Amino acid sequence: MKKFDSIKNYLNKLFPNASCSLNFGTPYELLVAVMLSAQCTDKRVNLVTKSLFKLANTPEKMLKLGEENLKQIIRPCGFYNAKAKAIIETSADIINKYNGKLPQTLEELTTLRGVGRKTANVVIANAFGGQTIAVDTHVHRVSKRLGFASNNSTPYECEMNLLKIVPESERSKTHHQLIMFGREICKAIHPKCEICELKNICLYYKNKIKN
Repeated sequence: MKKFDSIKNYLNKLFPNASCSLNFGTPYELLVAVMLSAQCTDKRVNLVTKSLFKLANTPEKMLKLGEENLKQIIRPCGFYNAKAKAIIETSADIINKYNGKLPQTLEELTTLRGVGRKTANVVIANAFGGQTIAVDTHVHRVSKRLGFASNNSTPYECEMNLLKIVPESERSKTHHQLIMFGREICKAIHPKCEICELKNICLYYKNKIKN
């Protein structure tokens, strides 16, 4: 697809070494970090998990730490009540359903309470080396602006469209590149259209200059 090739070439130029910006040592640590990253920057999550994982870096240790103690530690990440509850419930599920070992498939990961497709795909790609595309707010926004998804598409529909377009060997890297592009250039508010080399194929920009 010529359009995708043009976009991919630009993303490769901007972010040749794009990768996960969350710090983790095990698949379980990554799962927890991703759950904490909702509505929070990766930088802040990394500061919190640096302390958290010294105390609890396995499902068993997390349950021993307890929900109330977890709340206090993860408070800087925001929404700490809901996040603590989800992490505790997910940790219990890992122990009860999978003997304490984090499963590696999308189907199994999404049986864990608090784990949706996006979180599961991030874990599969970064902890288990799978080729997936996790659709977060950045990926969804950029995909809609570049015409890879319709304006009223769901994250799932966006994911399915991207899987058809992006070669399997490129999926995980492209996912990280789209995130970085969304964070640094194609921002939700005040995107840097003036410096973006994709503006000539960007639906958002075309609509912007019309108005």
